[in-house]
Amino acid sequence: MSGPLSEARDAALFVFLLRLGDSALVLGQRLAGWTAHGPALEEDLALTNVALDLVGHARMWLDYAGEVEGRGRDADRLAYFRDQSEYRNVLLVERPNGNYADTTARQFLFDTWHLYLLQALGASRDERISAIASKAAREAAYHVRRSGDWVLRLGDGTETSHARIQAAIGDAWPYTGEFFAPDAVDDELLARGVACDLRALYTPWDAHVSRVLQDATLTRPDDGWMHAGGKTGKHTEALGYLLAEMQSVARSVTAARW
Repeated sequence: MSGPLSEARDAALFVFLLRLGDSALVLGQRLAGWTAHGPALEEDLALTNVALDLVGHARMWLDYAGEVEGRGRDADRLAYFRDQSEYRNVLLVERPNGNYADTTARQFLFDTWHLYLLQALGASRDERISAIASKAAREAAYHVRRSGDWVLRLGDGTETSHARIQAAIGDAWPYTGEFFAPDAVDDELLARGVACDLRALYTPWDAHVSRVLQDATLTRPDDGWMHAGGKTGKHTEALGYLLAEMQSVARSVTAARW
């Protein structure tokens, strides 16, 4: 690594925390785009609450990342004053909202992985990571139930809803491989007992996802070529547009807080 991301006192831990915080932050921002536009009032409120949960998770991870970095940057500075190439979120979360089936598919695939990840990190030797993960997992468990329920509703609903959620699952699926592909950062922190084995999350994730898809009368896509790069700062242009909107106020009024 080179540049700002290598200046932390513990560079591997800093990047790892950015990945956790950025994925939650970007998805929370995406979901916020549905506020007042949800398919029903109750779902509008529920989805907004999920967005707030994720932003809360992001704050905890990014505040810790700032402390590890040791350069005086808190969650606000890390969220609003980094450029696209400095973000470390998985690619799936930056995909545009699309229709409600697209949002549901993205959320369900992420939520299921996120819950298993947080549960595994609850056993981290890093007490701060363990505490944050354990707290966030309680909220993530609700997220999984909610998004899974919507997959069932759409898949086992009308002909149109079934077709849309099937297409949405197929479009999002090639972005899931990044969830389970460790790199040198993950391997280093796994050896230190700080991180978990990402490969080990695949089996329970696949079992849960496959079961819900089957119950929803949907076909599980075949595994194949997978997108990657978000964890190392290689993103789609969609993230650039999202950050431009999200960061505009903070960059014009530097005293603003999120």
